[in-house]
Amino acid sequence: MTARADRQQALGRGLAALIPQRANPTGSIEIPIARIRPNPRQPRQRIGQDELETLAASIVAHGVLQPILVIETVDGYQLVAGERRLRASQLAGLDRIPAIIRQLADRDQLELALVENLQREDLGPLEEAHAFRSLVDDFGLSQEEIATRVGRARSTVANTLRLLDLDGRVQAALLDGSITEGHARAIGGLAADQQARVVATVVDQQLSVRQAAELVRRLREPRTVAASEPARRLEPELERVEEELRRSLGNKVTLARSRRGGRIVIEYYSDEELAQIYDRLIGGPA
Repeated sequence: MTARADRQQALGRGLAALIPQRANPTGSIEIPIARIRPNPRQPRQRIGQDELETLAASIVAHGVLQPILVIETVDGYQLVAGERRLRASQLAGLDRIPAIIRQLADRDQLELALVENLQREDLGPLEEAHAFRSLVDDFGLSQEEIATRVGRARSTVANTLRLLDLDGRVQAALLDGSITEGHARAIGGLAADQQARVVATVVDQQLSVRQAAELVRRLREPRTVAASEPARRLEPELERVEEELRRSLGNKVTLARSRRGGRIVIEYYSDEELAQIYDRLIGGPA
């Protein structure tokens, strides 16, 4: 069985465990769309308009093939899972939508919405992180409990939660797709005051995850001086220039003063890196 199949099977078990079953678990009724309130704990924060229009066109042609899940309230219903189907049905001009009604506690509503989106791979990494954080803060679940319920490894849950500790500009770049989760995790290895500058370099130079990780590693490296070399003492302005060159090129850069000027040493570790340095300095391929 593939890893993906294993994950889907685990998620499927978690989903079934969250929904209290009735005699006819697949039965649904049509309810008025106007009486449905949104899920206040919906983990998915953004749904693209193109995506909604495509689904709305499918609903016009074929109807709503999978019921939404709701709970009954005093004045109508509250959505638990199926926000995209609900919004697309509204866009398609429907007055009613097939729904399954369940009685669920607040925590179960969040868990169920989270699991459904994970099964469909609809959530971005930050949306997952916020949902996991809510399960921790609002309902007291441990990372191990969350991992069991959503079919993820505990280490994956822990790494996802760490995304919430990133500088806001790194989170914004991750949210708009300028960087990937791999980039974000690499940048997270830096102090908060360095992250914004590094993410700007990663985006501007379109660095790969590996290149971003290497840049972070070099920035974190303590400056060491060989025993046979005198300690370097740079003026504050030259230190700033050295640091700016290091960030701009994504490679280790060393400035050395002499009586008649000085030298700049740029280190690289592969032909590919040399070509990239050449491209950044000259403005064209080597």
